[in-house]
Amino acid sequence: MTQSSFAKPKVLIITTGGTIASVNGKPMIDGPALVGALPELGNLADIQVEEFSKIGSSKMTPALWLQLSQRVNQLLATDEDLNSVVITHGTDTLEETAYFLHLTIRSPKPVIVVGAMRSANEISADGPANLINAVRVGLAPEAVGSGVMVVLNERISAAREVWKTHNRGVDTFQSSSSFLGVVDPDKIRFYRQTLYAHTANTPFRIEKLDQLPKVELVMDFTDFDPGIIDYFASKGLDGLVVGSFAGGRISAGMTEGLKRAAGKGLPICIASQVPEGRIIGYPEYDFPVLFAPDLSPKKARILLMLSLLLTDDPEQWQAYFEQF
Repeated sequence: MTQSSFAKPKVLIITTGGTIASVNGKPMIDGPALVGALPELGNLADIQVEEFSKIGSSKMTPALWLQLSQRVNQLLATDEDLNSVVITHGTDTLEETAYFLHLTIRSPKPVIVVGAMRSANEISADGPANLINAVRVGLAPEAVGSGVMVVLNERISAAREVWKTHNRGVDTFQSSSSFLGVVDPDKIRFYRQTLYAHTANTPFRIEKLDQLPKVELVMDFTDFDPGIIDYFASKGLDGLVVGSFAGGRISAGMTEGLKRAAGKGLPICIASQVPEGRIIGYPEYDFPVLFAPDLSPKKARILLMLSLLLTDDPEQWQAYFEQF
């Protein structure tokens, strides 16, 4: 057996900040210190660390998504020894970043996004266990080709399906269908794969981009003022996503505003603001819209941004919402 046969798998941990790196009342922990506090990781793999940013995820932006995805793609394409990438991230926008990466990473190698609900100096801080488990999931053979995954609270979620449900609970991240698997003390157990196309099987290429199309998100509510849509339509947007009531239903005011905006050629996507409120049998409007059958409004916004890069054909946009 050659010496290389004994080498540990190589894992890169990219840190971006968030609660997992936070200490109440003190500056955020930098990437090397965050990982260095867990010597157990060295028993699992040859751990490399790269600090991408040090921000709360409420400060995340599409420009940073692009830079992060480009960096991960570069690393996976140029380092053949790299087994997997783990990204630490704040939980406020974790599901958005994970889904963007899910659509734009070009490799089947595992990419895991992980965070924490409790700061590093709180009682029963969950960050250390989550990070160790994320590395373990990335090393599992079943993780290859599974797309970008989110690992918290011993659960493995598909980036497309995960959503945050609680401000403090460690079990905050739930799945709109079911979890991909679980992290047990003895092994990683995968129970299913996601069937929607992702990573290397999507057409979304962002390697040379420095900005994404401008798409805004508006939530519907009782007695909606159509002037709100008029305002957004006047801002030179490339697209608009509407968080509708369950089933794609919208208020009279929203209908009035969207009809005017659609008449000016603004691409509009309807997504349900209800987590389990899938849009079934697309409602008929008397103006053109797209429908996100089961994506949250935030994720529909990401997919519309990427779809606008490829085509101006509304039928193809709708096809993307069925595929990804």
